[in-house]
Amino acid sequence: MNTPQPPRKDPVDAIIEQWAKVRPDLDTAAMEVFGRIHRISRAMADRSEKAYGALGLGRGEFDVLATLRRSGAPYTLSPRQLSATLMLTTGGMTGRLDKLERAGLLRRSPDPHDRRALRVTLTEEGLALVDRAVGAGLAAQTETLSAALGPERAGQLADLLRELLFTAETTER
Repeated sequence: MNTPQPPRKDPVDAIIEQWAKVRPDLDTAAMEVFGRIHRISRAMADRSEKAYGALGLGRGEFDVLATLRRSGAPYTLSPRQLSATLMLTTGGMTGRLDKLERAGLLRRSPDPHDRRALRVTLTEEGLALVDRAVGAGLAAQTETLSAALGPERAGQLADLLRELLFTAETTER
């Protein structure tokens, strides 16, 4: 008969224990959840960036290329649409677009419906690179998720996090 093992301690446990010593009146259950979500997010962002970096992309460049890719064929958006999706200023977006255009990963062209506007389109090279990058990033995420939870528990966690995200984004502040 297998005896259940106690949960492993992590850095969040140490923080909770410190608070319990100095403020035993606090209910730190939310801190346990959100502290772990924050640390997981940072760790996985680092792993994804490493995967993108191996392909010559930074996180910011990946985000632009991935946004164009997700838009579907012909993989074209306006700089304004990209800025809104990525929550970037127009200046920040211009810098990213300049770098990606110089690398031959996207091209800017006049908008056929508005002479004052531009369209940004993935090139074939950009499409191929973003497809490799998204695959590499997902492989790093999947490896971690599978090692920790397996498919059924990962699905349960995704459902719980969906509910939490909905509440966090819709609750009055």
